[in-house]
Amino acid sequence: MLSNRYVRTVILSRVLLHLGIWIRNYAVLLYVTQITHHNPVYVSWVSVAEFAPIFLFGLIGGAFADRWQPKRTMVWSDVLSGLSAGAVLLAVTDGGWMALLIGTFISACLSQFSQPSAMKLFKQQVPTEQLQRVMALTQTLVAVFTVLGPAIGTFIFLQFGIQVSLILTAMLFLGSALILSSLPRDVKEEQPAKAGGLLREITDGLRYIGSNPSLRTLCLTFSAVGLATGIIQPLQIFLVIENLGQDPSVLQWLVMASGAAMLVGGAVIVAVASTAKPQHLLMLGLLVTAVCTGVIGMSTHMGLTIALLIISGLVYPCIQGGIQTLLVRNTEGAYMGRVSGTIMPIFMGMMVSGMFLSAYLKQSLTLPGVYIASGILVVIGALMLLPIVIQKRSNTEKTNTAA
Repeated sequence: MLSNRYVRTVILSRVLLHLGIWIRNYAVLLYVTQITHHNPVYVSWVSVAEFAPIFLFGLIGGAFADRWQPKRTMVWSDVLSGLSAGAVLLAVTDGGWMALLIGTFISACLSQFSQPSAMKLFKQQVPTEQLQRVMALTQTLVAVFTVLGPAIGTFIFLQFGIQVSLILTAMLFLGSALILSSLPRDVKEEQPAKAGGLLREITDGLRYIGSNPSLRTLCLTFSAVGLATGIIQPLQIFLVIENLGQDPSVLQWLVMASGAAMLVGGAVIVAVASTAKPQHLLMLGLLVTAVCTGVIGMSTHMGLTIALLIISGLVYPCIQGGIQTLLVRNTEGAYMGRVSGTIMPIFMGMMVSGMFLSAYLKQSLTLPGVYIASGILVVIGALMLLPIVIQKRSNTEKTNTAA
């Protein structure tokens, strides 16, 4: 897999990109917290600047990713992100800390063009039998920075301050662009007539998803998982305080344990991905996660809670890798950007909706009740996959019979 030049180059560029994003995010968060004297309104704006572009530009970025050449799109996205970090540095030097939020927002918007383009490039250049391993590798990379990113970003800011953090961010973004520029020229594809403009393309992309049974099923599954994730995400701190009777600072160790397990799980998936079927991995990951989530909500023992978090972390790459692989395999190249640009906003939208409901659900269902409800939603998402599993099995049997 790593002998493929495109995989090797994109993964290396993503290492620099993820590192730059984590350094920027934590530098902005800590600096805004410091400069505003822990004002919760301004601190919350940091999260808005990071996540709002997923809603606002996810589908639009996917549509443009289908229009534009993937290598060129990714290179220019990284270059512009690096330049925006440099511009923010100049503004911060003059005392304009609000520019940090604007720069973060712009960079996050550019990511909505870059990410679908990377999926499109993999679709073009990676053999079908290697796609699942590539998706697992990208999820492993996410897990690595989930564990290391906060520590690296915090250390650099505390040791060197906001200016050095922004300089490093700009250098890492520009370094990613330089690495991607070493790829061969984009393969020119036949582009269909674009009557109706961008809005028509977006509508065609949504219609394509709706007419494709596999993609439609994956959207429903991702929606259920996003809602399940959202209703428990804000309640983790209460899990530590109420169920375990521990100090809130213990939460960081639970998060690190889960992130480390994700890293190990991702490495395992990369090793077995060539033989495992993505729909089976996805189903397994969802069912195990559902059981672990429900029991975690009822657990009052630290050891049991950590063990369950580790187990759910180990299977998390099965979920992400399985969904990404099925998306790539079931999507035509001409629609790759729009499909990948649609799925993540759906997930994030459902997750944010769940976050909004979580406090009300805790009051009516209690903390264990919310976690059990989250597990039930994940089970529902898994059951939605049955048509895909049955269809794939039927196709395999027909192929064997014909042979």
